[in-house]
Amino acid sequence: MSETLLCPRNLAFELYEVLDAETLTQRERFADHSRETFNAALDTARSIAEHLFAPHNRKADENEPIYQDGEAVLIPEVKPAVDAFIEAGFHNASRSFEDGGMQLPNLLARACFAHFQAANVGTSSYAMLTMGASHLIETFGSEEQKRRFLQPMIEGRFFGTMALTEPHAGSSLSDLRTRAEPAGDGTYRLKGNKIFISGGDHPLSENIVHMVLAKLPDAPPGVKGISLFIVPKFLVRDDGSLGERNDVALAGLFHKMGWRGTTSTALNFGDNDGCVGYLVGEPHKGLSYMFQMMNEARIGVGMGAIMLGYAGYLYSLNYARERPQGRLPDGKNPASAQVPIIQHTDIKRMLLIQKAYVEGAFDLGLYAARLVDEQHTAPSEDDRKHAHELLDLLTPIVKSWPSEFCLKANELAIQILGGHGYTREYPVEQYYRDNRLNPIHEGTHGIQSLDLLSRKLTQNGGAGLRQLLGLIHGTCKRASEFGSLDALRQPLEQLLTRLTEVTQALLGDLMAGKINQALANSALYLKVFGHAVIGWRWLEQAIRAEQGLTAGNAADTDFYRGKLQAARYFLTWEVPSCHHDLDILASRDDTCLAMQDSWF
Repeated sequence: MSETLLCPRNLAFELYEVLDAETLTQRERFADHSRETFNAALDTARSIAEHLFAPHNRKADENEPIYQDGEAVLIPEVKPAVDAFIEAGFHNASRSFEDGGMQLPNLLARACFAHFQAANVGTSSYAMLTMGASHLIETFGSEEQKRRFLQPMIEGRFFGTMALTEPHAGSSLSDLRTRAEPAGDGTYRLKGNKIFISGGDHPLSENIVHMVLAKLPDAPPGVKGISLFIVPKFLVRDDGSLGERNDVALAGLFHKMGWRGTTSTALNFGDNDGCVGYLVGEPHKGLSYMFQMMNEARIGVGMGAIMLGYAGYLYSLNYARERPQGRLPDGKNPASAQVPIIQHTDIKRMLLIQKAYVEGAFDLGLYAARLVDEQHTAPSEDDRKHAHELLDLLTPIVKSWPSEFCLKANELAIQILGGHGYTREYPVEQYYRDNRLNPIHEGTHGIQSLDLLSRKLTQNGGAGLRQLLGLIHGTCKRASEFGSLDALRQPLEQLLTRLTEVTQALLGDLMAGKINQALANSALYLKVFGHAVIGWRWLEQAIRAEQGLTAGNAADTDFYRGKLQAARYFLTWEVPSCHHDLDILASRDDTCLAMQDSWF
């Protein structure tokens, strides 16, 4: 059977050979689980994704939400899919048993959710946003807020959003204008406008809980003056029943290039001076709270990019195996049979690039999910702290690297299908359009690169960076035990040496106050840093593949050899190409920085 969502053998390889998911069951929180319960959850996720999410992916794209009588209207297939997702417990997959959850490790919860993202990224987004909003209230909300808003979200009756962006400010949150005035009764009255609010209106739940950034009257300027508010679509009475409609109006819908199944809304708060909001936590600390949801969303966006790239790769792979066309260069006889296009070297090249990009990124995404488990359940406080520091450093990479390179994989999938790939009769063009959003939302490449170079590298005294370098050196040392991996290990070691030198020099510029110079080519730095991280993850996979071959399971020989060939491609083609980028970074090239407005 052709795979369409993700390869089960690759998923098992990641979970049980690379990331050692079974060892998590030795921890008290996950002691009731086993490989069997993990696989049962994965099978259920795959079934729901295949039968309820995937079938309406194209229809949702062709029939995007419409604005009607002040409400967003979706195609009817979306709600049964979301309801099945909730009923199966996936919106509470990592939550405790006593709170109605499945108490799965985050690693398994992410692996389950990956099926839904591959099947229908638009429909799966409503759940992803709600999970992030509920975790935010759970962490920072008062007991009353948890009773009134969190519990219905856990039950799947209320959905959630994050409302940050404003028309005049875009990503510059320090310039937001939405205001919150104390009402004298412990609540606040909000007034302002937000745009690009994914899931900002829909008919999928009884209520929508908006997590809104706004400023109080006494707020200091900039991001230090931002507070966080719960603003429900419908007010909630003390007994938990729904009250009147809050003063939150759907001003309109944006018409997107892709990802059309998720409503993208413009919301007006307080047009009638009656928008009720509830302050979360302390005043002026809203952005620090919201970073929890933003970072969850960034990892979710990265995984969404990965799964769209993965779906395109699998489709183009199946197509290449089935599509006969032409003959090999040494087969000149026109009377001979045509060969499947997968036999053409350039097709193999494009498939191999896709495999290297999407399976490398998939490994990184799941590794980040495993770090969340370490952060919360590792045996020692030091282990938990180290996991937090490493995850914080890697988050910009998890979000941005797949958003760029899994999009390139989608582009290659279109190329493999040729003229068919450019038509709407085949799904690869939709995968590309859907994926094109991911380099933009939840922080563009430029924003993520600035965050990485100016903040994440030096955070906590550079603890995360030291950890990462130590881990990569450790992987290289283990790889040196396999002579067959020398040609893969050495390019990574060479890149790491040079990257470390350039990083120290750029950080030195920052410390010396040469900020614009140091950050001028930060996007290029993020690309090189990301390649080093993905190269590390491929070397880890290569070690496990060599171990698998040594174990001698003949049924897996082709799988492991495919892993080694993809690792060979990335580490001997992609990684060495980064040295030119490092030359530009090392020279502090100012081509972009020195360009003037009037010269364009």
